[in-house]
Amino acid sequence: MHARHATAMPPRSSHRDMESRCWLVALPAVDGMQYVYRVYAPEDALLADLFWEAWHCHDESAFPRAWDVFDAAVIRLVA
Repeated sequence: MHARHATAMPPRSSHRDMESRCWLVALPAVDGMQYVYRVYAPEDALLADLFWEAWHCHDESAFPRAWDVFDAAVIRLVA
């Protein structure tokens, strides 16, 4: 498992919690590994936005390609 950092933009429609929280987004990749990204975003962030933020961060790296399937990702709020 590899860990990296990504930063999501706050959702445009929400102003009630602009404080960033830490989310972990695990993406399975074609090499059989899971790559875990720390994404900082508000608690009410859309899970799809967290997924795409982590996926684009991974896609720009030198790691093997991650599956771009939302249902295959594991997303957890940690702090």
